[in-house]
Amino acid sequence: MLYCFNRHFILTYTKKGGDKLNKAFLFIITGAALWGTIGWYVNHLYDYGFTPMEVVTLRAWTSAILLLIFMLIAAPKKMKLKSFTDIRYFIGTGIFSIIFFNYCLFTAIELSTIPMATALLYTAPAFVIIISFFVFREPLTRVKIISLILTLFGTALVVGLIPINLQAIQIGSILFGLGSGIGYALYSIFSKFALKKYSSLIITTYTFTVAAIALTPFFPYSEKGHLLMDPTVLLYAFGLGFLPTAFAYIIYTYGLNQTEASNASILSTIEPVVASLIGVFIFQEAFTFIQMIGMGCIIGAVILVQYRRRPEGRSKSYMQN
Repeated sequence: MLYCFNRHFILTYTKKGGDKLNKAFLFIITGAALWGTIGWYVNHLYDYGFTPMEVVTLRAWTSAILLLIFMLIAAPKKMKLKSFTDIRYFIGTGIFSIIFFNYCLFTAIELSTIPMATALLYTAPAFVIIISFFVFREPLTRVKIISLILTLFGTALVVGLIPINLQAIQIGSILFGLGSGIGYALYSIFSKFALKKYSSLIITTYTFTVAAIALTPFFPYSEKGHLLMDPTVLLYAFGLGFLPTAFAYIIYTYGLNQTEASNASILSTIEPVVASLIGVFIFQEAFTFIQMIGMGCIIGAVILVQYRRRPEGRSKSYMQN
């Protein structure tokens, strides 16, 4: 499916432009694929006794350190806040979105499986449509309504509501999975205000920095501080902060600057595919054919709403994971 979209986009450009576009697509797909590896790091950190909130703290701190270093080297002047009151945007993206959605996502992974948790995370665009309708008075078009129906149907298949299998339904994992989708959606809502003044990369850097500072008092240093001296734990912690977070977002943003945000959003749907493959083939997690159809419906809804959206420019995109 992604190949078909790629081919369609590439054929609309000249050879020179197509080469540039190919490179942009490669960066975007690579970044999205790296997001899909999050569950691999999370599950390994769980093996060392870390809780979901503690893993969120490790991800926030390692990501913040790496992003701050990158920005201070690449564009230190852009790090200055245009107004101190702008910190409220990053409190919204950092605390009400990043901390909340990461906690819900990691808890859903702990309670269920990586494929199921990732599928529920991708209900976020549906929540963005609903919230934007009430907050920004954005019109509820026919395409958006179809997208919402597809998402609802796909979610029902993923969690076992269709066909009805009461024994398979796990209320806790469903609630946390949908919670991750809501938290994920809130990033788009809060960052819509911040994007009027700051680039997406600056927003991400401040977001993880605020999240890291807010989480610091809650980490049990006396009980688990010694684990941070373990080279393997540090490898997983910095790996989580580097590959599927800082590095993934940097190369995604680089690719985004070379193409339209709607195209990038479509290509980024490779993330749940990679996450599912890791869950099924590495961690031997169950994921039925019915659930695969459900995930296909959810991804299809994302592609539909993005593909039919009129281009609004390039860098005005919202964070992925």
